[in-house]
Amino acid sequence: MPIFKLIIEYDGAGFSGWQTQPGRRTAQGALEDALAVLVRRPVRIQGASRTDAGVHAVGQVASFAFDGELDPARLAKSLSALCRPDLAVLAAKQAPDGFNARFDTTGKRYRYRVLNRPAPSPLCGRIAWHVTGALALDPMADAAARLIGSHDFGGFRAADCGRENTTRTLTAVRIGPGPMAGSIELAVEGDGFLKNMVRILAGTLVDVGLGRLPAGVVDEVLASGDRRRAGRTAPAHGLTLEAVFYETRRSAAESTCF
Repeated sequence: MPIFKLIIEYDGAGFSGWQTQPGRRTAQGALEDALAVLVRRPVRIQGASRTDAGVHAVGQVASFAFDGELDPARLAKSLSALCRPDLAVLAAKQAPDGFNARFDTTGKRYRYRVLNRPAPSPLCGRIAWHVTGALALDPMADAAARLIGSHDFGGFRAADCGRENTTRTLTAVRIGPGPMAGSIELAVEGDGFLKNMVRILAGTLVDVGLGRLPAGVVDEVLASGDRRRAGRTAPAHGLTLEAVFYETRRSAAESTCF
């Protein structure tokens, strides 16, 4: 049965996360409803990442099987029209036999945005965490560097995370100024992430930047697995799923294109 692959962008503010939930509007549910209208029957869609409520995406990947003819360009355009204004299918194509958007991933990249200035931003308020206290980037970068590599990230996950294996490998953790004055961005790349992991990492690094925690707290949490030693969980609206990888390390442009 032919497999189709989608690249999806969405504003997470209007969704209760990616995964379908009874009685709640989700990104997966919106896409499945739209696809059912187009093909006149229910079709299950598999997403690469189960983003939390409020989390955005510019490079979410999804796949579905369909035993019929579909024009990819028309499919992307039609799904976008049905899911507007807060979800769009950027591209669609027929994927190799057996492709699965979730289980074939080799890595993902998330970006967390912080607006660090006294005044809020009417433009960026939906996609950045507003932190008014001055952040020191050097200790934040020190703490971030300690996260790179393979570690047990059990201390950087939500209490209700049910994963038994909590070891993950982070290949890049970068902190630097964003494009807007006063903005700071955290880019995290790895082979996989636990529930709320990036948000807890972001909250911990912000607490380091504010002087509430030392940079060495990262080593303590990794060694102990004690969530209580880490910083707060950063708000969901500052987080964006930026790219999903299916091969050895590729560039951002390649990861969101075909």
